[in-house]
Amino acid sequence: MKLNYYPDTDSLYIRLSERMSIDSRQVITGGVILDYDESGNLVGIDVENASSKLDLSEVQTSNFPIGSSSAAERHPQDVVPG
Repeated sequence: MKLNYYPDTDSLYIRLSERMSIDSRQVITGGVILDYDESGNLVGIDVENASSKLDLSEVQTSNFPIGSSSAAERHPQDVVPG
């Protein structure tokens, strides 16, 4: 999973999978768009106007199963300590 914040558009994209998105649906409350792959699996979440909806100053993780082939070992620069 990867979190990317884009200050120029004030959007936060949460990439859940490396699979390609082929369909997007806006959540009823607005400002949140869900991206799906060709099999209908959720692959990403886009939060528009993120700074007004979320506290972007801190990211915490809890109870993540990080093992020997973890994301921390593959991409240590992308992992935020929890």
